[in-house]
Amino acid sequence: MWGRPLVPVISVTAVAAFLWPVAGAAVALGAWAMMLLALVYHHLRNLSQLYEWLEAVSARSLPDGSGSWEEIFSGLSRLLRRQTQIESRLSATLGRFQRAGAALPEGVIFLDEHDRIEWCNPRAEALYGLDSERDRQQQITNLIRNPQFVDYLQQGSFNEPLTLRVSRADTEVVLSIQLVPYGRSDKLLLTRDITHWDRLETTRRDFVANVSHELRTPLTVVGGFLETLTDMREPDPEATHRFIGLMSEQTTRMNRLVEDLLTLSRLESTQNPVREEFVDVPELLADLRREAIALSGGRHRIEVQADSREGLDGSIEELRSAFGNLVSNAVRYTPDGGPIDIGWVVREGIPVFFVRDNGIGIEPQHLPRLTERFYRVDRSRSRSTGGTGLGLAIVKHVLSRHQAHLEIQSEPGKGSTFSAVFPPARLHRTELPVRETAPQEADR
Repeated sequence: MWGRPLVPVISVTAVAAFLWPVAGAAVALGAWAMMLLALVYHHLRNLSQLYEWLEAVSARSLPDGSGSWEEIFSGLSRLLRRQTQIESRLSATLGRFQRAGAALPEGVIFLDEHDRIEWCNPRAEALYGLDSERDRQQQITNLIRNPQFVDYLQQGSFNEPLTLRVSRADTEVVLSIQLVPYGRSDKLLLTRDITHWDRLETTRRDFVANVSHELRTPLTVVGGFLETLTDMREPDPEATHRFIGLMSEQTTRMNRLVEDLLTLSRLESTQNPVREEFVDVPELLADLRREAIALSGGRHRIEVQADSREGLDGSIEELRSAFGNLVSNAVRYTPDGGPIDIGWVVREGIPVFFVRDNGIGIEPQHLPRLTERFYRVDRSRSRSTGGTGLGLAIVKHVLSRHQAHLEIQSEPGKGSTFSAVFPPARLHRTELPVRETAPQEADR
């Protein structure tokens, strides 16, 4: 370690010692002093270059040095290269980490020991309205001021996530927040938008409650009549006949409910793909008209409007079920004597099946929820007409399986139009021959 720096000093001393007996003590000491000064100047010059380099560290500005300083500067150069490589690797790792954090579907916020924001990903910015650059080193409770969140942050126990409901404009967002401590006192704040799952859970609870309610009423009626019949000492033929008739109506209602539930289950199953076949829509409309006339019992004027002879590619059973639900709803909710139009048109290459009536109509606030299971605008009227509350839910699922959608236009007191709009790819381009319909068949 000391060897190389001492070599010049030893060399200078050796020269002075050699001059001592030759030129005398004065000359030798003078020469020795001059060489030592030159050596000190050399070191000071290199030391000055080192100071200048330290002021602005750069691999290009590193001096070459001379003597023992050459090795020092060479060592610094190697050290600087290693440091640059390490910084490059760390920068690349940090970049990958930030890109991965930015790609996460959950919101991620890094908090220091004082709950100040160190970094957050774009998802967290969107969820909380933050800005990663602007809000850095800001206290998180100054930006997220929800009392539940503040309490959760201060309690220090983060074993369970916090479910937070946040109102935004005309909607409500449900967030699941989890704080994960790491290091000495830093924290990782993870946020997930669970609005969709919360709605699914609400739908599931409502579905179970609605099914239970729908089944409870007929079971109560049947159970009550059976209890009455059991308590009769002498059977009353007239009452017994009436009770059996009412029980038969309730069991029929339960059977329809179970069948609709099974239909929905089949439609939602991923193991049940759409059976692709040709559907003769004009012929299907004629069948639907006959069924509607039978259901109406002559109380309505039912007409068919088929402007196209083209058909559809899809499942005839599923489409018959969906179209039949729309037609039966029109019959149930249209006053006696009202007209019902069953139509099939192709508008600019887009096939549309529609059912139009002049019934009671629907208030605008109910339209977005009509396809929900068991959703009823008027529960008492729905039950009196024999509906299960699942018809439009079945329609929605059938159309979804055929890449179609339901459009509803309604005005209270003036009627409604339900349109099943299919993609052009579902249209069967081969036109069918025009069938002549006998007058007695049309009126049947």
